[in-house]
Amino acid sequence: MEKSSNTVAYTGIISAIAASICCITPVLALIAGISGIASTFSWIEPFRPYLVGLTILVLGFAWYQKLKPQKEIDCECETDDLPAGKAGRPKFIQSKTFLGTVTLLAIIMLAFPYYSGIFYPNTEKQIIIVDKSDIKTTEFKISGMTCTGCEEHVNHEINKLNGIVRSKASYENGNAIVEFDKTKTNETEIEKAINATGYKVTNKKEN
Repeated sequence: MEKSSNTVAYTGIISAIAASICCITPVLALIAGISGIASTFSWIEPFRPYLVGLTILVLGFAWYQKLKPQKEIDCECETDDLPAGKAGRPKFIQSKTFLGTVTLLAIIMLAFPYYSGIFYPNTEKQIIIVDKSDIKTTEFKISGMTCTGCEEHVNHEINKLNGIVRSKASYENGNAIVEFDKTKTNETEIEKAINATGYKVTNKKEN
């Protein structure tokens, strides 16, 4: 029964990681300096609600197994060889502490998309606008973004360019609205920066 409970707990943490991997990948890509892999697991996003549900279900079952009353066994043969004072004491991986640790890790993983932005350095720059007529705003339609982590990744890459006044990416709208100084950069360079993340610009229009 304990082995079964542990298996269920491991299944829960694996499904939690799978549910969040599409948002973890952009951060890992940024840290590793290989932005192009950021969208590698974006195909998992449609399955995220099911994976979240699976995580909750299996961990709930694991806790049920752990907390339900255990049948007493009259046989003392399993405890005869144990040192005094350790009879009946569960191993760490069979304990409530271990299951609690797994549950906490699962919660941290499931919540990752909501705090992933803290891993991205602030690349916003103070732009001195000499001539407002040089400022242009363009909307870039982008495919592949699935969470706030994706937004942060796109904004991060765009803001590396000179002349960017403001960049606001939205995974819900599948776009990035970029305000920039056309004397210092252009739409082609911005599109290249977005595509370098692994997400793809599918269309663009001037606002």
